[in-house]
Amino acid sequence: MSTIPGAPPRGEVHAQGAVGMRRREALWGAGSVALLAVSACSKGVGDAPAPGAAAPAADAARLAFEAAARGTGFVVGQAIAAREVRVFFDPQCPHCAALWAASRPLLDRIRMVWIPVAFIGPTSGPQGALLLAAADAAAAMDLHESRLAAGQGGLAVPGPANDGLLAKIKVNTEIWRELKAESVPHMVYRIGAAGPYGVQSGGLPTAQLAQVLQL
Repeated sequence: MSTIPGAPPRGEVHAQGAVGMRRREALWGAGSVALLAVSACSKGVGDAPAPGAAAPAADAARLAFEAAARGTGFVVGQAIAAREVRVFFDPQCPHCAALWAASRPLLDRIRMVWIPVAFIGPTSGPQGALLLAAADAAAAMDLHESRLAAGQGGLAVPGPANDGLLAKIKVNTEIWRELKAESVPHMVYRIGAAGPYGVQSGGLPTAQLAQVLQL
């Protein structure tokens, strides 16, 4: 992804629009996945780390934020914003769906980059590729997460996934592992142009996410 200030990074799709936003807010208005907040899907055996656990030192958080810029994702929210959140997520993670819903009310004030990784199951990579390829990534994510919440497994994969996009998701997953992340969603964020920076393991409900981002 590009690091040019204020410009959407390379490989990202900026997904926003008044009509689409209203439709997506209505879709999530019922809070169908809200109870999954403050949780995470772990790649290892045992419980996922508690949200905010073992927060790294300020410099380590900055380096993690910069490392995430090497990944490929899609953008929702503001094209330019003082607060930016980069989220590593697996398309098969229900707790990532909860964070997606919880973040919606804050998108008028923040920029979020959703970076797909693949470790939960065989459809994680192909579904991530579908999301990266979507003309309206936010609408595709809404549909995917609503199907996932309904127990339908998310977006149907119609055929072989694009090899180039799968390669990008593999790089995303490698970056996520480099950060020593143990679960998804895994957020790295910057509150201002010069920081402070932070790391958040696990999802949060809207009010706590706003507090973390000092909104």
